[in-house]
Amino acid sequence: MIGLRTSLSSNGSASKSSRSTTGPASIINDTALVPRTTPALRTLDDVREQVAQEIAIHTITKAKLFDGVRIGVRLVMSKSEDEDFLRRVPISPSARYQQQSLSLSAPSPSPVSLGTGTLVICGSSQEYVQRAVLLASSKFIGRIVAATSGDDELWMATVQDLGIPAYDEDALWDVVHKAARRPMDPLAPPPGSRSIDDILADARSKLQRITPVQAYEELRETQVGAPTFLVDIRPQAQREREGGIHGSLIIERNVLEWRFDPRSSSRLAIADRYDLRIIIFCQEGYTSSLAAYSLQQMGLLNATDIIGGYEAWKNAGLPIDLDRRESRSLVSLAGSVV
Repeated sequence: MIGLRTSLSSNGSASKSSRSTTGPASIINDTALVPRTTPALRTLDDVREQVAQEIAIHTITKAKLFDGVRIGVRLVMSKSEDEDFLRRVPISPSARYQQQSLSLSAPSPSPVSLGTGTLVICGSSQEYVQRAVLLASSKFIGRIVAATSGDDELWMATVQDLGIPAYDEDALWDVVHKAARRPMDPLAPPPGSRSIDDILADARSKLQRITPVQAYEELRETQVGAPTFLVDIRPQAQREREGGIHGSLIIERNVLEWRFDPRSSSRLAIADRYDLRIIIFCQEGYTSSLAAYSLQQMGLLNATDIIGGYEAWKNAGLPIDLDRRESRSLVSLAGSVV
């Protein structure tokens, strides 16, 4: 600043004024307006702290609003000491002003930053951070060298070549989007989902189901248009407890499609054509409907099931084998799919 000094002559008149600059402070009547003290010099640590706070503020103010949560990804250029510098960013108070926020910081791509980089996940709640951590761990599987947790709202990890592949930034944005997604009501079914009753009804609408008596009579016919097989898909424990039907093929549900698909390398020798008549039964006729429909979807259009299953067969007084204790049929010896 410029000071103005005024001198009075002996006769009381003012002499001509003269301008003078006296040090860092303005002087009027020899009184300093500003104390003549030298401000403390800023250290490199002070500068890094200020930069970290500015990055945090910029990340929050430029964040996107998604499902009521402010999200952001910030790639930071830091030639050395990534972890020490990035740790300052989320710790600064500015990063936690928002009640609902989630942000990620990582080194920006640079040819000189080959090796490892530090990923920081910071959020306004432990729940957001935990979601992001699980998603990031999956995205960077095999690349996370080490990880530490500063507190419930901060997570840091050392990641191999972080920021180098073009994939990384898109992956980080995908992480914050999915982590911030509003949880669905656990009692409300997701859009497009169907109950098992709906699935079962849809499957049965495609089948021409038959009663136990109809199945028995069909199996006893002397002449049939196509090879006909009665297939028991119940688990072993249930067969041993309830008994079975002599002459039925024992093929458990988990390998049924592989055994009857003519295109499968694990198919049965008899499953070499698509016009097979396959009559499936389970204990009560629920699982068998889904199984028969699955075979139809593979092209075995003559597949069907028995209404009421083995229980209805037994109640109809049809022949059963109560003494059958896993006397394995030739089909059951075929082995597993793999």
